[in-house]
Amino acid sequence: MTVTSEQRYGEFVVVRRHEGQDHVAELVLDRPKAMNAVSTDMARSIAAACDALGADRDVRATVLTSSHERAFCVGADLKERNSFSDADLVRQRPTARAAYTGVLELPMPVIAAVHGFALGGGFELALACDVIVADTTALVGLPEVSVGVIPGGGGTQLLPRRVGAARAAELVFSARRVEAAEARELGLVDELVEAGRDREEALALGGRIAANSPVGLRAAKKALRLGQGLDLRAGLEVEDAAWRSVAFSGDRAEGVAAFNEKRRPDWPGE
Repeated sequence: MTVTSEQRYGEFVVVRRHEGQDHVAELVLDRPKAMNAVSTDMARSIAAACDALGADRDVRATVLTSSHERAFCVGADLKERNSFSDADLVRQRPTARAAYTGVLELPMPVIAAVHGFALGGGFELALACDVIVADTTALVGLPEVSVGVIPGGGGTQLLPRRVGAARAAELVFSARRVEAAEARELGLVDELVEAGRDREEALALGGRIAANSPVGLRAAKKALRLGQGLDLRAGLEVEDAAWRSVAFSGDRAEGVAAFNEKRRPDWPGE
């Protein structure tokens, strides 16, 4: 796939666009010498890249990938953390949180392409995405209690929403690592593909998603996210508000016209 543009954020994060996928952005974790361990600098770069992507109305889908052949991301940079004083850790916490919330709060659909190790904060980055595509080499888990902390990048909240409270508790408390087949069975990942095909399949899914209305996609994601955890009546009110935000849009008018005229829509994005 031919890269048509590339923007680097700091040393360890790259955003790429590809020929034939004008509305898909690839957000690349690019610290291969450390298996994408998230240092303070890398966390800052992830947040900055997400800020830019969130403001880009041309992006309809984002795919989170890794440049390392054997790892998606191994989590926090524990070598860096080992040098921290308590005061350093307190100061670093908002920077770390901003990286995870940056991915979580992207307004368009986000797909994680996972292979190899996706552990701790690495798996939390994947959990912050809407869909996780994993290949058969994937090994996922939240082992933080084994080093005296807890999942702090959203894992204690995002994992139960995927697999239920009891299953999430077992996984967090045991700190166990889960291989790809079981991860798919438990719902820790959504699609399982052949080894080496996670990025390709995730980008292809991003392309299919990006063919749809950008206004509709962002509103649907907002409704899905805001409705989680609400009772049905409250959730339907969230859905109704999202519907009203798109019902009189240019995209809605174009979508209906294109359907009736039997042509592909040319989305105005408003």
